[in-house]
Amino acid sequence: MVSNLAGGRPPRQAAESGAQLGALEAYAAQAHGFLSAGGDQLTQLAGLLRPLVLESWLRSTRGGIDPTDILDGRGLRGADLVRYRDAHPIAALMPLIDKLLVQDAARAGLIVTVADQFGRVLSVHGHPEQVAAAAEIGVREGDDLSERRIGTNAVGLVVRTGRATWIHGPEHFLHRMHQITGAAAPVHEPDGRLIGVLMIAGGMRVAKPEILALVKAAATAAEMDLVLRAMRAGRGVPAAEPNRPGEQAADAEPARLGLEVLGLGQPQLSVAGERVSLSQRHAEILLLLTEHPEGLGADHLALLLDDTDLDNGTIRAAMSRLRSVIGATVVGSRPYRLRVHVATDVEALRAALDSGDIESALRLYAGPVLPRSSAPGICDIRDELRVRLRTAVLASADPGVLRRWTAGPEGRDDAAAWAAYRSTVDRDSPLYAQIEAKIRVLDRRLGADATQMQRFGS
Repeated sequence: MVSNLAGGRPPRQAAESGAQLGALEAYAAQAHGFLSAGGDQLTQLAGLLRPLVLESWLRSTRGGIDPTDILDGRGLRGADLVRYRDAHPIAALMPLIDKLLVQDAARAGLIVTVADQFGRVLSVHGHPEQVAAAAEIGVREGDDLSERRIGTNAVGLVVRTGRATWIHGPEHFLHRMHQITGAAAPVHEPDGRLIGVLMIAGGMRVAKPEILALVKAAATAAEMDLVLRAMRAGRGVPAAEPNRPGEQAADAEPARLGLEVLGLGQPQLSVAGERVSLSQRHAEILLLLTEHPEGLGADHLALLLDDTDLDNGTIRAAMSRLRSVIGATVVGSRPYRLRVHVATDVEALRAALDSGDIESALRLYAGPVLPRSSAPGICDIRDELRVRLRTAVLASADPGVLRRWTAGPEGRDDAAAWAAYRSTVDRDSPLYAQIEAKIRVLDRRLGADATQMQRFGS
């Protein structure tokens, strides 16, 4: 069935590309071994997976998804699926999608999956053998491919992030999906709302830049078709809601907004140098808007704030309250987006990491991002920053940096960091003996060999 889904033997690829994919598969397979072990072994995933995939695996683990989950009968089926699909806005785009994507992909032995804005599969297209093979692993009409349902996969990541991406073989969280590669791209309404996802899936040849470029081009063409339809219908194009003359200039200069979300303290907003405490929800929304300068539709923002799906009315009420705190014209609508720059300590931390200034990054890192927040979008940012900072600390081989990290709450029990710190200290010094004693305590407590953890860069 693997060969059926892959569409036969893939064409010869460049040696470098094949080697890269082989290494990716090997590291991902190794990561699955640590995932199966669970517990403290999860700390060893960093460095084995691409950052985007690592963050998704961590979310999948937190969500309680079982990598060995077997296919079940859940999903939208029969007449219910037909009614839902026919009424969905993306139905009007299917002739264009068929012409641009489906026909060529089917001839190439690949499949094309069209999903809604929540990751539910509306239709699967291709040769019957490949479509049947895809159905056997859970890519079938009516199934839910959202990340929170089946873990890491291309459609689920597009729904989660709003960005085109690809996932190859064992990078998928579920074992039953390891035989496929998927490249997916989002389709947005003219007002910025996500309405669907297009994916090409098949064997390893899908893990090529030109395949992702193809699906992105088809998604862009679909979006342009929606714009033209809106114009012909006389609705205009509300996509970016341009600022009224002088509006931004009047607000941006005096605002000088800053946001502090790192550490255990109350989130703080700085307005022209004056600090104001923010509620958790307002801080979450404001940080998410800074992370998405292109804007967020209400549906997308709801998914980033709450896995149980907030309704649009709740989002509108929260935005209204936020505007009363930060100013009525700071946040635009359709989609929600910032009209002025909001400087954040997250932004400053990333800048320090990008420049390689690890000491400054450690000074800026007062603690995790909004540590009391369980919003999926915030958890993503929190995990990303911690993984990036920790990886930079371990790679620095700087005794001062490692000392500072291991002295802090997040590095205090970090066996790999202690092992790295030990390697920078003279064996005859009293400090070496102290570090060695700490590592032995951690070995007993964690049941893991710290030097082995260091080897895998965790």
